[in-house]
Amino acid sequence: MTMTLPRLALCACVALFAQGAIAQEQSTNRVAADTDWSVFQETDPTECFAVSAPKSSENTRDGQPVDVTRGETLLFVFFRPSEGVNGQVTFTGGYPFADNSTVTLDVGGTQFTMFTEGEWAWPASPEEDARIAAALQSGSEAVLTGQSGRGTVTRDTFSLLGFTSAVDQAKTRCTS
Repeated sequence: MTMTLPRLALCACVALFAQGAIAQEQSTNRVAADTDWSVFQETDPTECFAVSAPKSSENTRDGQPVDVTRGETLLFVFFRPSEGVNGQVTFTGGYPFADNSTVTLDVGGTQFTMFTEGEWAWPASPEEDARIAAALQSGSEAVLTGQSGRGTVTRDTFSLLGFTSAVDQAKTRCTS
């Protein structure tokens, strides 16, 4: 399975989260912010997405906490009308995942499997995207657990405060 993400959207998110609140106010493609989630819209090609950074992250190796350097860690829901993408859930862990590994997404005790390639993870099908999105809408937090190529286990906790509104706005902006 191969997933492509437009470079412009990824760069915008990385820049946004790397530069903090000042960049959030100055971003030209950020169109809405609802508590812990933001909405972005690109025009060429048309793409909209809701995105959030984790509220907390734990990194362990052999069961012991470790300090690691990671890139941006973000949870997305994408809409790309030209590609028929309607609510694709994706996660970037900020490091290359272990080969042939999966990421576990847990929402209120309901677990989902996301497949990995490089630094990205996503569900197996659009139907699974829809099931995950429904769980995220009814939950209060999402916990994503993955393993790096170096054997570090990461556990990232995302708040879902504002998730439903942000996804609804992203979807509306890319279907109107």
